[in-house]
Amino acid sequence: MPKKGSMSVAVVGGNLQGVEASYLARKAGWKVCVIDKNSSAPASGLCDYFIQMDVTSKEDLYPALNQIDLVIPALENDDALESLERYTRSKGIPLAFDSRAYNISSSKVKSNRLFEKFDIPLPRPWPKSGFPVVVKPDKGSGSEGVRMFRNYGELKATFPTLAFTDKWVLQEFVCGPSYSLEVTGIPGKYSSHLITDLEMDPEYDCKRVVAPTDLSPELVVAFNKISIEIAEALCLKGIMDVEIMLHNGVIKVLEVDARLPSQTPTAVYWSTGRNLVEILGQLFVKDYDIYKNKSIAERGVV
Repeated sequence: MPKKGSMSVAVVGGNLQGVEASYLARKAGWKVCVIDKNSSAPASGLCDYFIQMDVTSKEDLYPALNQIDLVIPALENDDALESLERYTRSKGIPLAFDSRAYNISSSKVKSNRLFEKFDIPLPRPWPKSGFPVVVKPDKGSGSEGVRMFRNYGELKATFPTLAFTDKWVLQEFVCGPSYSLEVTGIPGKYSSHLITDLEMDPEYDCKRVVAPTDLSPELVVAFNKISIEIAEALCLKGIMDVEIMLHNGVIKVLEVDARLPSQTPTAVYWSTGRNLVEILGQLFVKDYDIYKNKSIAERGVV
């Protein structure tokens, strides 16, 4: 268990996001507890102690969270997020999560409607876009469930009635290099961080994160501006990740996730020294400076 007086954080979810959160929390000098229902979750080896439990069950969260200063969700399970939000609110424990912004960003239908309202540059919607067309499920991140159709016949063979509900988004097929940018802050006070270049793989989606970016200075300015505009549109409190593709020299916003991303924050840390997880602590923990001003020995920096 964490020793009294040190900053203690619970990372809920031990997969990719949990690895990112746990690693950077340790770099911030925090005591880290990872919670996951899978005893062999990857992040279980990057923490001070591990608790195996399913936060969506009726099991009392008190034993796991009663000495915790900050809870960081590192998963995308709606039931788990609702359970954490309900419990932390009842106990007054800071939760590094903006449920309203996440609810919009986790739905491509909702987020696209919002971004169209604010003239955020998106791939053109079908049928105005013509073919090839990409069909994306409303929920899900990355390339999960995404399909491309080259002509009307292919599309109709899969969707015979062409009666698309709010479970699907149809957009023009765009291709080109991909880039990512994190934004942190609260309404009216946002900071964008380091643009990273994403190298993609047909099997594993993002396989490598590269910095510094190869974007031109003009496009760097444009990407930063768009990302801040999205944060303002979402009224974000916390962190979000914006992914774009440069299609024929034009920025197209592919995806926004109002949550701690995986892979890119560590690249940002080692390229700039900015610890995005520590920034979350500054945003959500009222008395964060008490912990920040402790000596290196007291904080246990690794």
